[in-house]
Amino acid sequence: MVITKEIKVATKGNCEVINITEDINDAVMESGIKDGAVIVFNVGSTAGITMTEYEPGLVHHDIKAAFEKIAPENARYEHEETWHDDNGHSHIRATLLGPSLSVPLVGGRLTLGTWQQIILVDFDTRARTRTVICQVIGE
Repeated sequence: MVITKEIKVATKGNCEVINITEDINDAVMESGIKDGAVIVFNVGSTAGITMTEYEPGLVHHDIKAAFEKIAPENARYEHEETWHDDNGHSHIRATLLGPSLSVPLVGGRLTLGTWQQIILVDFDTRARTRTVICQVIGE
């Protein structure tokens, strides 16, 4: 069985980190599926999905600082030359993080560790509403 749920997430952009674990848990509970896998996918090319410990120092500073070293906001990007916009770094960062992840589902529960939360990181340069697709697959 496959159950798909679309989740809308309001973001501020600029490397905002949002804990979406509760939304994913809700989708799992609504699905009624007990054993299988959950796929979480961000629709769009300037945000990504991953897992981390959702704690203030990491999510409000360290993640942004790390991505600033890898793909600086003020660097020159061909993307910006082509499209005359300001989010070349957003695309690079999202590409490196990736748009999705999968989590095993056992006994109706996500198999997350004590300190693991599912997060959406919005790298774009403006606020927007993101669409996250949650597919619960199993029986």
